[in-house]
Amino acid sequence: MKLFNTLTRQKDEFVPLKAGEVKMYSCGPTVYNYFHIGNARPFIMFDLLRRYFEYRGYKVTFVQNFTDIDDKVINKANEEGVDFNTIAERYIKEYYVDAEGLGVGKATFHPRATETMDAIIDIVQRLLDKGHAYIAENGDVYFRTKSDPSYGKLCHQPMEELQAGARISVGEVKEDPMDFAIWKAAKPNEPAWDTPWGSRGRPGWHIECSAMACKYLGETIDIHSGGLDLIFPHHENEIAQSECANGCTFANYWVHNGFLTIDNEKMSKSKGNFFMVRDAAKEFGYETIRMFMLSAHYRSPLNYSAESLEMNKASLARLYESRNNMEFRIEKATGDTMTAEETEKMTQLETYKQKFIDAMDDDMNTADALSAIFELVREINGYMSKHDDATKAFLTKAHGLFMELTGVLNIVQKHDDEVDPEAEKIEALIAERTAAKKAKDFARADQIRDELAQMGITIKDTRQGVQWSRA
Repeated sequence: MKLFNTLTRQKDEFVPLKAGEVKMYSCGPTVYNYFHIGNARPFIMFDLLRRYFEYRGYKVTFVQNFTDIDDKVINKANEEGVDFNTIAERYIKEYYVDAEGLGVGKATFHPRATETMDAIIDIVQRLLDKGHAYIAENGDVYFRTKSDPSYGKLCHQPMEELQAGARISVGEVKEDPMDFAIWKAAKPNEPAWDTPWGSRGRPGWHIECSAMACKYLGETIDIHSGGLDLIFPHHENEIAQSECANGCTFANYWVHNGFLTIDNEKMSKSKGNFFMVRDAAKEFGYETIRMFMLSAHYRSPLNYSAESLEMNKASLARLYESRNNMEFRIEKATGDTMTAEETEKMTQLETYKQKFIDAMDDDMNTADALSAIFELVREINGYMSKHDDATKAFLTKAHGLFMELTGVLNIVQKHDDEVDPEAEKIEALIAERTAAKKAKDFARADQIRDELAQMGITIKDTRQGVQWSRA
């Protein structure tokens, strides 16, 4: 498998630190609100990367953090007149609701910054001891950027160019414009923790991820991922802190997803195009959003629009229709052994599995992986339409291949009809309609079809019987 590594600016063959295992860290949400449609892209794509590694037989330890102590969290708590932890707990709970809807699984570990404070304080102390950090006169602790000669290697900018745009803001007491806070001295009415160096306060954003990655994955990890907007300064600062504190490489592969625009414009509250996943899901459904994210390569720019969502909703519906057709045919079919023709056809269908794997191995190219699935569906549909007598053995194996590949992408896995509260009533009406047609009572048969349509049920007459589904 090859991944585009931001550090080397090329596709690198993935070689894990330990054979058969992957240690992966992905930046999670700052929990002060529901997460927006832009956040959904890295959550979906790097959850998928984890799922694909597992599909290929790797044991994956995946860590995605919650930033539960931050200016935004504190400000939100002050606005509502509650404790910061009340805000964090609320939106962590809501994160899981949206993540589950999007098909994003739980990470191996979901550490919170406030639960990792000992590790955070330890790494700050080590940076102080090694001269990579210093305590400012107001009690803030800053990372001494010039102490790291490799600073800027992830964003591929020399220190001189980075310094050109750096300024010291009013109230800051750092030595150099490029230095950044790794510990903030306590302010009135803000949560704070005691430290060995005597500056009671709370951590900076960057140091939190360095500490959590190290605590749960070790000093060197395989993959660190996140959005393109995190390369600088967040990930650049993570590298500097981690490598200066631990004296070794922090992450071998840095993987970043591309930007998401809304109707070809940057998402912005002031423009009124700022969409929460929760709201988008009400209109289009969570799985449609997931399908939309998979439709493009994760590093490509992606434009969110109602038209794009509708197109992906239709694509998803085609896949569900094909799956439902296969399952209906399997239920009606006989034959526990494939014919010679079916064996040959199955060999052909298996080539699409290799196409799927080749696409995913090529820097997780989900667009081409989906294309392989649609080609597979076209072949299965074509064969079924020409062979009413296809055996249960062949149909079951074709269905299994389809479910295997869509299962990796975590789409088309729902079976709502199995738990439809009106299933018995629907089946009874279909049986009555069948009897009416047999008795040549076509008026009653049409009446039942209309009644089913009003219930939101679509029926299809086939040679194997009547197939129904929710419209």
